[in-house]
Amino acid sequence: MSFRAIAIDGPSGAGKSTLAKRLAQGLGFLYLDTGAIYRTVGLYALRQGVAPGDEAAVLALLPSLTVTTAYAQDGLQHMYLNGEDVTEAIRQHQVSDAASQVSAIPGVRAYLLEMQRRFARENDVVMDGRDIGTVVLPDAQLKIFLTAQPEARARRRYDELIARGQQADYEQVLRDVMDRDWRDTHRDIAPLRQAEDAVAVDTTQLTLEESWERLFQIAKERLSL
Repeated sequence: MSFRAIAIDGPSGAGKSTLAKRLAQGLGFLYLDTGAIYRTVGLYALRQGVAPGDEAAVLALLPSLTVTTAYAQDGLQHMYLNGEDVTEAIRQHQVSDAASQVSAIPGVRAYLLEMQRRFARENDVVMDGRDIGTVVLPDAQLKIFLTAQPEARARRRYDELIARGQQADYEQVLRDVMDRDWRDTHRDIAPLRQAEDAVAVDTTQLTLEESWERLFQIAKERLSL
């Protein structure tokens, strides 16, 4: 049986996870949030007192690390770190920065690459991240590059943090977004870039509903659904 894959790439805060999750539900596909996988590794580094940017120290942690995913009855992806459900813990603001740092380490990316590819071989999948269409699933039947202006992405991230009851400063969130953009686009291994055959979708001026409709129509047309 041949499975279909949709790869959605783009910078932090573009709405990838929210839209990819809803797109998967609308199409009857499974959704894999690859960012959550790197967040789990970042969380582990922080908990172990290891600087997420310390390559040697992070790589030394990998043998004692087990990352798994499971899906609840509502279809939502849950992340498990050595058997502990850390789905909520990985959404803390400091974990976002840690995820960006560990994801720049070649050994970490290699460690998680086969896990992601195996998932796509065994399921119809919508997968989002920063190098899905360029590295992880270069043969995906549909690739989408989702983006938005930094100010719009920072505002969305700020509103999300406030809604969760976390303290946040918009200007600091904007600086973090721009810093992460630079790291993600300038890292040596699998930098963030638009695949040549990806469809670009800018959500700066779109509502969540409008963004969803745009992606759903693209998927239906490109995959003949």
